[in-house]
Amino acid sequence: MEQALTAHTELPQFELRFRSLFHHGRGLAFPCDEAGRVHLDSLSDRARNNYFYARAVIGREFAVPAVVLSAAH
Repeated sequence: MEQALTAHTELPQFELRFRSLFHHGRGLAFPCDEAGRVHLDSLSDRARNNYFYARAVIGREFAVPAVVLSAAH
């Protein structure tokens, strides 16, 4: 059982990144799976609101999001 837990924690972690169209180097990032699916129940209220906002303003404030490996890994 411990071996399975270790294998799970070593899997790559991904982020769904929304790059700002107007402020270079700024944007929002949310943990996701390799397909870009964000587990909304794991987000704080503030992060969930930011996620919905970023999705709503794609093309106006943020670029289309990209799935990338998390910088933490």
